[in-house]
Amino acid sequence: MPLTVIIVNFNSSILLEKCFRYLNLQTVAPDRVFVLDNASTDGFGNITDSSGRVTVFKMTENVGFAAGNNRALALCTTPLVALLNPDAFPEPDWIEKLLLAAEKYPEYSMFGSRLVSAEKPKLLDGDGDRYHVSGAAWREGHGRLFQKEATPWEVFSPCAAAAMYRTEALREAGGFDEDFFCYLEDVDLGFRMRLLGHRCLQVPSAVVHHLGSATSGGQRGDFAVYHGHRNMVWTYFKNMPATLFWMFLPLHVMVNLISGVIGFQRRQGKIMIRAKIDALAEIRTVWQKRRHIQNRRKASAWDVLRVLDKSVFRFK
Repeated sequence: MPLTVIIVNFNSSILLEKCFRYLNLQTVAPDRVFVLDNASTDGFGNITDSSGRVTVFKMTENVGFAAGNNRALALCTTPLVALLNPDAFPEPDWIEKLLLAAEKYPEYSMFGSRLVSAEKPKLLDGDGDRYHVSGAAWREGHGRLFQKEATPWEVFSPCAAAAMYRTEALREAGGFDEDFFCYLEDVDLGFRMRLLGHRCLQVPSAVVHHLGSATSGGQRGDFAVYHGHRNMVWTYFKNMPATLFWMFLPLHVMVNLISGVIGFQRRQGKIMIRAKIDALAEIRTVWQKRRHIQNRRKASAWDVLRVLDKSVFRFK
């Protein structure tokens, strides 16, 4: 089945070269590769390609991960599209395993890769994304020992660092929300796709070695903290079905408050406050998006509740 790989790059030229070395070793080559460069300043040049499959798009400004993927997605003509970060290095059968899963499980529209830590290969970086009833989201299995598994299972949504989607389903959902810029944009997209009746399959045999947040200062850097905590509010307000929205809103507020306390302990309190203020400042626009999303919803509230994490979790 024809497949396009999209890579959004920003100041990751060295990592991108390594990513391409791994991509060139695939047992099944992609039909097209789109590289969208977000106005990098690290000497990014055109990718050397003799196959004719690679197209490079250079932006004049950094439009973000979400918008960058949307620009490339608009040009895709293949029924499947895979997203791959420059700091994600796929094993040789990555594409092959994803394509086999898409053929074997036609009822799924999203396919997650098994992310292994590139720095600590004995540990998992993530097995898809979990979404809690409170609005908190995290990578399943992050930090656990990596053990090979063969049988796929359903997860809430895939981590977009290395994921595959059915193109039409992705377009039906409207692609990424560009206001997110980056962080949680993949969870938001996965939520909207679920509301339209689409499901996500985690494919453990599709292994990718991932550095993670290589150009944004790390998961606990100020940039990541700001966008992650702003977008956390937007994801909940946009997507949570009304019954569940009101049921778990007190828990959502509590989680935001506790996160703020933890932020102050880490000397990032001001960033946390700014993130929440900016999130609430746009809540009217977010609520307008919500109306559109909920009016198109096909999945019931209980279908959504089935795949939400309902456990008691620890704050880190």
